[in-house]
Amino acid sequence: MLSSGLASSPATAWGRSAGIRTAIWRPTWASLPLALSCTQFQANVPSLEHVIIVPDDGPTPEGYLDYEALLAAESPELHYPVIDERAAAAMCYTSGTTGNPKGVLYSHRSTFLHTMAACLTDTIGISENDTILPVVPMFHANAWGVPFAGAMTGAKLVFPGPNMAPDVLLGLMADERVTVAEGVPTIWLGILNLLDQNPDKWDLSAVRSTLVGGSAAPPAMIDGFQKRHNIPVMHAWGMTEMSPIGTLARVKRSLAEGATDAEILAVKSTQGYPAPLVDIRHVDDQDNVLPWDGQTMGELEVRGPWVAASYYNNDEQQDKFTADGWFRTGDIVTVNSEGYITITDRSKDVIKSGGEWISTVALENALMAHPAVLEAAVFAARHAKWDERPLAAVVFKDGKSATREELIAHLAPDFAKWWLPDDILVVKEIPKTSTGKFQKLTLRDEYGDYLLKQG
Repeated sequence: MLSSGLASSPATAWGRSAGIRTAIWRPTWASLPLALSCTQFQANVPSLEHVIIVPDDGPTPEGYLDYEALLAAESPELHYPVIDERAAAAMCYTSGTTGNPKGVLYSHRSTFLHTMAACLTDTIGISENDTILPVVPMFHANAWGVPFAGAMTGAKLVFPGPNMAPDVLLGLMADERVTVAEGVPTIWLGILNLLDQNPDKWDLSAVRSTLVGGSAAPPAMIDGFQKRHNIPVMHAWGMTEMSPIGTLARVKRSLAEGATDAEILAVKSTQGYPAPLVDIRHVDDQDNVLPWDGQTMGELEVRGPWVAASYYNNDEQQDKFTADGWFRTGDIVTVNSEGYITITDRSKDVIKSGGEWISTVALENALMAHPAVLEAAVFAARHAKWDERPLAAVVFKDGKSATREELIAHLAPDFAKWWLPDDILVVKEIPKTSTGKFQKLTLRDEYGDYLLKQG
């Protein structure tokens, strides 16, 4: 287990759930002093026996194991053990955007098959010629499995470390001649904003693909990278429970021929069609399978050789897995006739106003298309008459701003009046999970009664 903050609530929850016996810790990543962090962690995780310190900030304190010393004591010769391919290889926890984090255990077989799929031409297409920058921590679904693909093919791997500021990442991409980079939309929004301010500062001519996933990428961001900086963006979707690759928004040849730029962008803005060996379907509240007509919304279900069959040591969430082998993702989607899915919301994020559903994703993407808006999150606030109404939180780009009326006017042409947010809050920062996703639970906790208090 490698943790950036051993004493944090998520880390201790994971430790108890997994029965952690050994923790590998890097002090320079933590927000608390070493002794305090470890003492608190050990008090909350009774199974813990050892803490191994990666000593990059001075000597290892007494009472802890030194990572480099442990390595130095071992033989440089590696003798591969014989391991059943279905034995456990790794475990990651979900990011907890809609509830408590849940453990997902991967086998050697599932990881190997997932790695092979990642290297296929029509998925990520990783090869020995690539230099890969995963701007995703290993605890986020094993950095989306890309480090394994790099190891399999012999590609060069560039790890960013804890400092993922846009200027640092752009410097790495330019200096290391990165060809493939991956990260969540919040990472790429910051990078695009800095590139727009300094369009000629970094040489990114080696980049052939930037993979964006974790949450829906705004079409304006995808378009901005391509048109203003000639950097192609690949929109993808997956989950920790899926190792995580599920779908990728490559434009099929039949759809690209004769298509306009707007039509191509519309395809790239979907979450894509399933990767090989992944099956999808979407169902209604009665578990009836729905048509692939691009309009009918339902909950997405998936199955495949790298999709989890259950959560680790968690009996409360077993209803997420159907008797006939499908995983209920919690994502509300449409599926078109070509098999492309479009996520309209998470089932716990969709706003149910007066019996009608409002997609927070659509409103967020539209708000982030406004030239003054850097980030936007839309969430449900309690309402006396309609039960729930949309409330938006926005972060402006440096030196830019807009009034509530201007932002509502920006949305109005594309949405029914009852979809428009009741108010727009200007905030310094939108809370995020450890993996960079918007943490709407925090926003609902803080502002859930905002409209009731306004009368």
